[in-house]
Amino acid sequence: MNNHIEKRIELKAPVSRVWRALTDYREFGEWFGVKLNGPFAPGQVSCGQVTHPGYEHVQWEAVVRKMDPERRFSFTWHPYSVDPKTDYSKETPTLVEFKLEKTTSGTLLLLTESGFDEIPSGRRLEAFHMNEGGWSEQMKNIENYVTQTS
Repeated sequence: MNNHIEKRIELKAPVSRVWRALTDYREFGEWFGVKLNGPFAPGQVSCGQVTHPGYEHVQWEAVVRKMDPERRFSFTWHPYSVDPKTDYSKETPTLVEFKLEKTTSGTLLLLTESGFDEIPSGRRLEAFHMNEGGWSEQMKNIENYVTQTS
């Protein structure tokens, strides 16, 4: 098993549009499927309620790490933390990082989630597998979102 997930997609939207979709908490919530309580800010916890069908019982929580305008947005979180009876706070979170690069036709979005080797072995494989598939869907979601909204 890999220690990290990597996804890349070329979006037919300017870097500024992709940046806004990633870092405006309302826009992020639209394509990601979460209703966040407030804006993203480096060093701050971001909380909300997952709205994706079948996962409405899940609380979304992440700590924003970096917001380098129109270049990099990152946060840490507990991957696939969907069981309300489990306390994930003792686990080492993974790092999710979005990098943006201008291209001739829009923006190259690079996503990396790393740190799966720190997840307890009993749930590591499932967390990796679920996030691998989840990020594939989320890349389609952001592509649809930035090309259909301005």
